[in-house]
Amino acid sequence: MPGISPLFSGFFAGQFDRAIECAEAWLRLGPRGRFGQVFNVIGAALLFSRRFEEALPKLLLAIQDDPSFPTSYRYLAACYSHMGRLDEAREVVARLRSITPQVVSGADCFRGPGHHEFYLSGLRIAAGEAG
Repeated sequence: MPGISPLFSGFFAGQFDRAIECAEAWLRLGPRGRFGQVFNVIGAALLFSRRFEEALPKLLLAIQDDPSFPTSYRYLAACYSHMGRLDEAREVVARLRSITPQVVSGADCFRGPGHHEFYLSGLRIAAGEAG
């Protein structure tokens, strides 16, 4: 069974298709259990690949599996923002604020060109900050 670390290393390096492939293999080969982190990686990789409609259900599954993990909410809010679905983005931010006061966070790990700002711009819009 593939290790979970390639999911994150490929993802943070901007190798989104590779991260999705690893995550899908993890889902196929992994034991039954919770897969929130795996769906989070797939959803975020799809978000950064600008495949917003595909990203939404994966991010919703990630939140369903682990409703206390703030990163999935951040990706979902950014996804809705980039789709122009601002009411839904703001609803997600409201849910995120019930978990943590830190809405705009976690972008330092992205190494791909433009990924850092793409992510943060979506979050800022969702949070009602200057985009």
